[in-house]
Amino acid sequence: MIQQPSLTSWIVPPPPGLRYDQLARTPVHRWWRPPLGTLLIVVVYVALTAALGLVAVLVAVVARQPTATTPGRVLFEDPVLDLAFQLVAIAIMTPIVLAAAWLVQRRPPGTLSSVAGRLRWGWLLRCVPLAVLAVVLGEAAQSLTLLATGVSPGYGWAGWSDVLVPLVMLLLLVPVQAAAEEYAFRGWVVQAFGAYLRNPWWGILISSGVFAAFHGYTDFGIAYTFGFGVLMGWVSVRTGGLEAAIALHAVNNLGAFGIAAVAGELGSALEQGSLPWQTLVGTIVQFGVFGVGVVVLARKSGISVEGG
Repeated sequence: MIQQPSLTSWIVPPPPGLRYDQLARTPVHRWWRPPLGTLLIVVVYVALTAALGLVAVLVAVVARQPTATTPGRVLFEDPVLDLAFQLVAIAIMTPIVLAAAWLVQRRPPGTLSSVAGRLRWGWLLRCVPLAVLAVVLGEAAQSLTLLATGVSPGYGWAGWSDVLVPLVMLLLLVPVQAAAEEYAFRGWVVQAFGAYLRNPWWGILISSGVFAAFHGYTDFGIAYTFGFGVLMGWVSVRTGGLEAAIALHAVNNLGAFGIAAVAGELGSALEQGSLPWQTLVGTIVQFGVFGVGVVVLARKSGISVEGG
């Protein structure tokens, strides 16, 4: 009787002692696995987003929801539904990237999360208050700089009847959208370069460039998104996983979308383009507080930065 191979034999874990960016260096790593996995991710993602869009259109027709006619909308005229669709379209990236790690690279999908081979939920939750502090201080510094230079921060209040539903939607979808971007850019891309290169900064800088290119910002906005990507890549390598990056990314996006929702301007929440120079003050404060704080917190928490 011929013994069938175990399904678990397909998974080959990385050897112990590797940094986060090196976790794709398993014994079965070959030069072609990261490029093939990247191609698979792109093809599957495009196909699934197209299918998701088709389903959404059919639902809109059945529910008699008007489709997008206002500039800046993607699918629905209703800004809450339209933003929800866009957040879900980004969120589906996570299972695709995890599947590519398993299918193409033959490694545990959890190695995209951290050196522990899983998402360290306790560490992620400890990073959330720090992320809130960094975002609040950054927003305060930005607002004070705007006011000091004669520019209104643009805050507003639309009333609870117009705010409650958007805020619930944001609380449900923004964390998974932010996590998906971290798995794609700081997980897959950084580890793809880490499979070949000893220095993690190549992967961090290239992934940050790709991250910035996928956003629609110009001038100071490009500097912000590129710098955000660098910080997220650095803290991921420095703490051995995506948890800290996910915490700041989710809180930052919740803050940005939440301010727009509270002001009744959710329809323009994803409009990017140019940012005033004053935003760089808030950016420096936010990045500095979180960058220093996460290193101190990781040391106090005994967070492992190498796989065991």
